[in-house]
Formats: sequence, C-alpha cells, structure tokens
Amino acid sequence: MAKYSYQRIRKVCMKVKLVFLVWFASLQCIGAEITAPETRQIVSSLTSETIKNAELIWHLAELGYLESESSGQLANYLETAGFEVTRGVADIPTAFVAKAGSGGPHIAILAEFDALPGLSQDAVPIRSPITVDAPGHACGHHLFGAASAAAAIALSRWMAGSGSKGTVSVFGTPAEEGGSGKVYMARAGLFRDVDIVLHWHPGDNNGASPSSTNANKSGRFEFHGIAAHAASAPHRGRSALDGVEAMNYMVNMMREHVPSNARLHYVITDGGDAPNIVPEFAEVYYYVRHPQVERVNALFERLVDAARGAALGTGTQMEYEVMHGNYPVLRNDALAQIVYDEMVSLGGFSYSPTEQVFAETIFKTFIQPTRRIGSQETIRPFQFRQSMGSTDVGDVSWMVPTAGFTTATWVPGTPGHSWQAVASGGMSIGHKGMMMAAKILAGTAERLYLNSELIDGIRREFEERRGPQFRYKALLGDRQPPLSYRK
Repeated sequence: MAKYSYQRIRKVCMKVKLVFLVWFASLQCIGAEITAPETRQIVSSLTSETIKNAELIWHLAELGYLESESSGQLANYLETAGFEVTRGVADIPTAFVAKAGSGGPHIAILAEFDALPGLSQDAVPIRSPITVDAPGHACGHHLFGAASAAAAIALSRWMAGSGSKGTVSVFGTPAEEGGSGKVYMARAGLFRDVDIVLHWHPGDNNGASPSSTNANKSGRFEFHGIAAHAASAPHRGRSALDGVEAMNYMVNMMREHVPSNARLHYVITDGGDAPNIVPEFAEVYYYVRHPQVERVNALFERLVDAARGAALGTGTQMEYEVMHGNYPVLRNDALAQIVYDEMVSLGGFSYSPTEQVFAETIFKTFIQPTRRIGSQETIRPFQFRQSMGSTDVGDVSWMVPTAGFTTATWVPGTPGHSWQAVASGGMSIGHKGMMMAAKILAGTAERLYLNSELIDGIRREFEERRGPQFRYKALLGDRQPPLSYRK
C-alpha cells in the first residue's frame, strides 16, 4: 500500500475544502444576484463629483509621500460626506482613515493617489508632456482613489437609508509606487478591526480572478571612494563607480543561478560628477522579486554579499539601506468569486465614436498592437493569475481577507507606467472604467453586508491559506516612513 505523508494528505484536504468554500460562497450569492445592488444607483449619482476628484488629482500628479493636496482632496471630500477622518496615521502625513457607520461587518476600501516621476502627459493620443520631466499618473491612481471614495460614500448613504448595520472605511494609502505606504499602515495595526478589504486597479481589461503577486524587496547601495584627478593622479583615487560596476557585474552573473521566476533589476542613480574626476560617491538601486518571501530575503542577502565583495575588490566602502518591501498577495478564492459575480452582473461598457477615434490613434503607438478595441464589455474568465509585479496590498492581504480586480481604464494593449496610460486615464475612457470600478466595489460590499455569513467562509479560507504558524514581519524591517520621495 502506498504511504502518504501527513503534509500531502493535508494539502489534498485543503484543496477540497477551498473548492467547497468557493462553491458555497457562489451558492449563497445566487439569491442576491436577482436584483442589482441599490448602491449602483447611488454611485451613478456621484459620477460628476467623482470625475472632478479624479481630474484634480490627475493634474496635481504628486509623487509618493508628497501627495498633500491629493490626499487632502479625498479626505476632505469624505469628511464633507459625513465620514470621520483621521489624518496622518502610521506617522505618514498623507495617510488617512475615513470611517462611517457602526458595528460589524467592517469593510475597508483601499484608495491610492500617488503619481510616477517623469511621465507628464496631456490627455491626447500622441506623446505630449504637459511639463517635461514632471510626474504623471501612469498607473491610474487618481482613478483608484476617486472611485474608492465614491463607493464608500454610496455605501454609507445606502446603510443610512436602509438601516443596514456595518462600518465602511476608506484607507488613504500613499506611495504605492516604490514607497510601501500600506506596509507601514499594516505594521501599525490599522487593519486589526477590519473584516474584509476590497481594492481595485486601473488596467486595460476587466477581470476579477483570484491572483497573487511577487514579493519584493529593494535597497540602495552606496559606494564611497577617494576622489583624484583621473588623468594625472588616478593611482591616488579609489573609484566608487568601480564598486557599483563590480557589484552589477557579479549580480548579472547571478542571474544564471537564481530561480527562473525571480526578478533582479537595477538603475545607477549616481555615477559620479565628471569623467576627469575619480568618483568618490556612486549609488545603485536594486529590486528583488519572487513569489515567496523567504526566497526574496535570501536573494537580497546575496546582493549584499556581492556589494561587500565589490567594495573589497575596489578598495571602497559600501553602505546599503532597505528602501521598501512587499509581501505577495494572499489569494482568497471565495471573496474573489463574489467580486467576479458582481462584475459579471454589472457588465462592461462600449466606446463612443470620439473615444473610438482616440483609441485607434493611440493603439498605433504600441510596439505590438494586436488586441481588439472598441468595447470593454469582455470580462476575463475566472482563473488564478500570477502577476510578476508587486504591490503593498500584499502585506494587507496577510492581515485581512482581501480581493481586488481591474477595470479597463486604458486602451487594450496599454502597458502600465507609460504615457499612453496617463493619456487614457485623463479622459472619458479612464472615467468610464473608474465608475465601473466604483459600482463593483459598492455592490460587492453591499452583498456582503446583506449576507454577512459569507464572511465566515471567507475567513476560514484566509486562515487556511495563511497557516496557523504565520507571524507577520515586515520585509522593510523597522525602517521609519520616509517623509519625501527619493527618485
């Protein structure tokens, strides 16, 4: 008779249990799908206000930890709508929590609002910076925060009008782009009393499948040398740039000997001042990614060893600083199924003739334009997806059951972090996807408030996936939140 290990039996049982939980959650939602959630109509009534918020934040285009006006716009808007707003949480001036209602369930909606450096772009289908080298919303976080605020306000009004019990919160989360704002908020325990977290993200398609991301850890490696005249006295100097280049050479040789799903990438942020001066300072900025936290930590330590060796070999001194770190998103199929059902129930949208012309024009600027455009009614099938990117939502998902989705705020085929994403996100194509997202957020939360027993099954899956031995330890260690953006 074949012998099966305890671990193998446990894994099989877990898969069977998770399939049952997803099926049970879907079964419980059948009755709720007969009529459209009341919150959809309330969200629709907030369309002009939501577009106004998104446009304002799009024009502000503030970088991570510098989003004072963007954060303030959303916080003030929620406060005017009756939310109790706490600003400056987790020792971050631009982070806030806005809360309405009372009792349980407590559902939180994440809101982002930071831009990216150097991607200023007008809302036109050709490359046209508004201000050269200025920031731009190339990841659509202006839409993200505005839609989340609208969904929360719709829920608070629905609860007040229907007498439904529960608490809805908006977590204003700064600096997702390389700043890990949510990690500091998770580390500070701000999600302790939350039952469910919902989030979304702009994209070029509609999808709500369960998904995960790569864990990520980044660091800046500084090399300190001795300056000297590069022609008349090079022997009296020690090049910090040599230290950076030696480190990069060793790390590039590492690529053959790391897991195939790992990612190592870097930029030299400072390589010296002039060719005729031996650089006394140089810096390189690294990201390490992998689906598993343990592998990320191990790979990062190999980077540190390479940096030490490079310093030793070039006669320089090396210091490094961990900049940020994110956990992979912990999937929750039962919650994702409810979000997916809400998206299918709502359906997508089509482009107007003006939007069609815009889309066809910008589509020609892509390197490989192969996808159909003209309608965003298609919803991607429900199946697990592993993203190679990273997000600080990951840390939140290990604190609270979490699910997210994407809506098509960009022309199909648009890469994130591109000028094309800024352009689409600044006009009606982006606004349509944003309002779709607000309705999905509000509708999903409404179904959970009306069928709160679903949360028990969602929580069981969460505990099973996380494991009984899990203890949260932030990848960025005890680093304090930075108060400014460092490119």
